[in-house]
Amino acid sequence: MAGALRELRRRINSVESTKQITRAQELIAASRITKARQRAAAARPYSEALVAALEAVAMRARLEHPLLESEGAPQRSAVLVLASDRGFAGAYTANVIRQTEALRGLLSEQGQESDSYVVGSKAVTWHRFRERVITKEYTGFSEYPTYADAKRIADDLLAAINTPTEQGGVDEIHVVSTHFKSMVTQQVRARRLFPLVVEDVPEPIHRTEEGAARQESEVTGTSELGATVGSDVTGPMPLYEFEPSPDEVLDDLLPRYAANLIYAMLLDASASEQAARQRAMKSATDNAEEVQRLLTREANAARQAEITQEISEIVGGADAMSAAAGSE
Repeated sequence: MAGALRELRRRINSVESTKQITRAQELIAASRITKARQRAAAARPYSEALVAALEAVAMRARLEHPLLESEGAPQRSAVLVLASDRGFAGAYTANVIRQTEALRGLLSEQGQESDSYVVGSKAVTWHRFRERVITKEYTGFSEYPTYADAKRIADDLLAAINTPTEQGGVDEIHVVSTHFKSMVTQQVRARRLFPLVVEDVPEPIHRTEEGAARQESEVTGTSELGATVGSDVTGPMPLYEFEPSPDEVLDDLLPRYAANLIYAMLLDASASEQAARQRAMKSATDNAEEVQRLLTREANAARQAEITQEISEIVGGADAMSAAAGSE
C-alpha cells in the first residue's frame, strides 16, 4: 500500500511539472501572436502602395509577362507549402499537409505534375518519411519570417516559372498556407498566386484635367490582404511618369509583388502557428489539471486506506494484548 501511494505522489509531481511547461508555452505563444500581428500590420502600407503602383503600370505596359495570364494548358505547377518548424501546435501542420495533398490530387486530375517547395521542418520530415521529392526546402524561420526569407523563396519560384516547362520549369505557382482569422479560428487555404489574371474592366479612370474616362486593362489576383487587386479602385488613379518605360517597370514590380505577397503569407502563417500552439498548450494544461485532480483523489483514497489499515492493526494488536493479559 505504501509503495502504491509513493507511486501516485511521483506521478502527481510529474504531471505538475508537465503542467508548468505547457502553461509557460501557452503564455509564450500568446505574446508571440501579438508580435506577429503587429509585424503584419506594419507591412500593410507598403503592400497597398505596391499594389496601387502595379495597377497603374499594368494599364500602360504590354501585359506580356510570365507572371501574367498565359495561354495554353499548364503542364507543371509549383506548390509552396507553409508549415511549422516546431511541434506542440496541435493539428496545424497536419491540416496544411492534408490541404496540400488535396491540391496535388486536383492538379493531377487536370493532367499537371507538381513540384514541392516546402517551408517548415515538420513538413520536410513528413515528405522525407514518405519518400516524396522536394524541389526546395526552407527551415528555421517559420516563427520569425523576414523579408529576406520571403525573397529567397520568391526568387526560386520566379526562376521556375520563368523557365520553359520542357526545361524543368513550371506554368503555375500555388501556395497552401494558414490564414489567421481570429485567436480561435485559423483557416487553411490553397490558392494560385501566379500567373495573375488580366481582365478588361470597364472602370472609368480619370487621367486628364478634362476628366476624360476610358476603359483600361487591370491586373487582378489575390493580394496579401486576401482581396482582388484592382477591385477597390474608387477614385482617380494617380498620374505616373514611368522611366525608362512601363514595360521595364512592370518587369521590376512583379517580382517585388511576388516577394511581398509571400512575405505577407509567411507573417499570417506565423500568427496562425502561434495561435494553434497557444490553443494546444491550453488544452494540454487543462488535461494535466484534470489528470492531477484524479491522481490526487486516488492518492487520498490510498492514504485513507493505509490509515484505516494501520488503525485496524493497532486495534487488533491491543485486543490481542488484552486477551493475553486476561488469560494470565
